[in-house]
Amino acid sequence: MRVLVVDDDRTLREGTASVLQMDGHAVTSTGRGEEAIELVRRRKFDLVLVDLYMTPIGGIDILRACLDTHRDTIVVVMTGNPSVASSIEALRMGAWDYLPKPFSASHLQVLVGRAAHAVASARDSREQTAAPGARPQLVTQSGAGELMALLGESPSFRKAVDLAQKVAGTDASVMISGESGTGKEMIAQFIHKHSRRAQRKLVPVNCAALPENLLESEMFGYRKGAFTGADRDKAGLLEVANGGTLFLDELTEMTMPLQAKLLRVLQDGVVRRLGSETHDAVVDVRFISATNRDPQDSVKQGILREDLFYRLRVVPIKLPPLRQRTEDIPMLAEHFLRNSWQRHRGNVEPPVFGNSAVDFLVSRQWRGNVRELQNVIEHVAVISEPGQAITPEDIPVHDDGAAPVPSDTMMPSAYLNEPFHSAKDRLVSVFEKEYLSRLTVRASGNMSKAARLAGIDRTTLYRLLEKHEIRRDDPGDGE
Repeated sequence: MRVLVVDDDRTLREGTASVLQMDGHAVTSTGRGEEAIELVRRRKFDLVLVDLYMTPIGGIDILRACLDTHRDTIVVVMTGNPSVASSIEALRMGAWDYLPKPFSASHLQVLVGRAAHAVASARDSREQTAAPGARPQLVTQSGAGELMALLGESPSFRKAVDLAQKVAGTDASVMISGESGTGKEMIAQFIHKHSRRAQRKLVPVNCAALPENLLESEMFGYRKGAFTGADRDKAGLLEVANGGTLFLDELTEMTMPLQAKLLRVLQDGVVRRLGSETHDAVVDVRFISATNRDPQDSVKQGILREDLFYRLRVVPIKLPPLRQRTEDIPMLAEHFLRNSWQRHRGNVEPPVFGNSAVDFLVSRQWRGNVRELQNVIEHVAVISEPGQAITPEDIPVHDDGAAPVPSDTMMPSAYLNEPFHSAKDRLVSVFEKEYLSRLTVRASGNMSKAARLAGIDRTTLYRLLEKHEIRRDDPGDGE
């Protein structure tokens, strides 16, 4: 790589340059911030190692100049105090990593090796993007043989998938956020499958499923005798994922001590097993993390380390809940029906969704998101007959279908400016109209069924529909 080393400590600067030159890198070095900025403006460097504390022009100024000139330059800040706010600020501004001083030659070589891998990945990604037909397929095959589709055309979902495609060919850490069931693990698998590490393992770690001591031994491994029952040496999942990808699911459930230990692996790539007095392995791992919480809120609440957050969230991807991408529901439902039918019933003529069934699916809130939709449609496939027209009655759902109404929608501040009874009457009218509109969709226009679902007689139902000017198309029910 083409490397620039910037540090006003001559001994450290020359020592760093010497180690990198022996490893075959083309190294330029300087002790002055002004000269560093001129160099990055005149020449493109793959990697810039810069001391955070220099005067009069400091590391933050040089970082900004690097990223303004060549956005894909990897910048690593070197600092003797990595815990202070300025180190976090450097990561927030776009620094790739930071290197705590003092550091050993091996520590430097591990970090630079990771940077070289990232540079090579980015080059390969650019070449693939430039090649004809380079767009990766959006339907992948899982190890269990189940089709996993990244289907949808809603803008918010396409934005997330397009970002996953762009980052897949790099080595950047990715943090995926979204409600449970939105497809975070599927996005992680997609990124890994289309990365340079695709031939190596994707190792998932559910941080919420294991107690702290067991999670630690699973991730970092242990030496024989480290604890009761440790009758042999065992490699941890970080070592198993070497050369591949580690997927940290529900990251915010990891305890703070474990987060600190993980941060150390991110810094130097060295794993120390439980019960070991030495470093056991040097690992090259790409990190993808996921959480159903808001990551920044987790930092504010003190359950996620800020420095770990910025290291793992180089590229953030946010997946929308299904209720915010209702235009994708018909496509997803058809896909899940087709594949579930094929798996359970073979090549027999499949059932089809009637228009009322599609409307019914779209009207649901799907609190369990895509995962809930998939499970419901699989149930439909199992109980349906060949060629059957699926109706709302054939779709098993377990909620009342009413939209969850946020408190600020349920009681807008404008209501508080009215007398109690008029505010109540207006609020009840809004509820009645929304309820009846959804009820008629759910009953497919059958007024007898709608009355039964609502627990009222048909005369009352007709009166309410007329009151709110809701059109009713009763196909007739024989009553």
